[in-house]
Amino acid sequence: MAELATIARPYAEALYQSAAGGDLVATAAWVDELSAIAANPQLAQFSDNPKVSTDQVFDVIAGVARTPLTEPARNFLRMVIENGRLAVLPEIAHQFRALKNAQGGSSDAVVYSAFPIDAAALADLGQVLQKRFGRQLNLTVEQDPSLIGGVRVVVGDEVLDTSVKARLEQMKVALAA
Repeated sequence: MAELATIARPYAEALYQSAAGGDLVATAAWVDELSAIAANPQLAQFSDNPKVSTDQVFDVIAGVARTPLTEPARNFLRMVIENGRLAVLPEIAHQFRALKNAQGGSSDAVVYSAFPIDAAALADLGQVLQKRFGRQLNLTVEQDPSLIGGVRVVVGDEVLDTSVKARLEQMKVALAA
C-alpha cells in the first residue's frame, strides 16, 4: 500500500498544481470518474495484456467515461497509461482529493445507512456532522443493510457509529462481561 502511495504522490501533486489555477471541482470529478473506471479488474486484465497498445487502452477508457474528457483529462490519462500507472489511478485520485480538501478546509465523509437517505435528511445530517467534526464535509452515502438502522459515518480515520448493529454489539459485550 505504501508503494502505491509513493508512486501516486508526484502524479497527484502535479495534477493539483496544474488544476489549482482552474476548476478543482471539475478536475476532481473527472479524476474520480477515471479512477472508478481504472479500478475495474477486467480493465486491469485488458491493459496488462502485452498485445494491447496504450492507444487501445486509452480508447476503451475514454469510450466508457460517461462525460466527454477535457483536453487536460485526456493528456493526464495518456500520461498515466504510457507510464504504466493505470493501477495507481485510484490512489492518485485519493491523494488529489486530499490536497483539494486541505486547500478548502474540508474532508470527505462516507455515511453508511441501512436505508436510502433523501436529500433533505442528508442536508440536516450534514449540518449536524459538520458541527460534530468541526469542519466542512463532502458527504457520500453508501447503503449497508447489515446496520439494521441508524448511520455509521467515516471521516478520514474518525468513525461515528450510531447504528443499531453497533448498539447491539455494545450490549453483547456488556452482557458478556
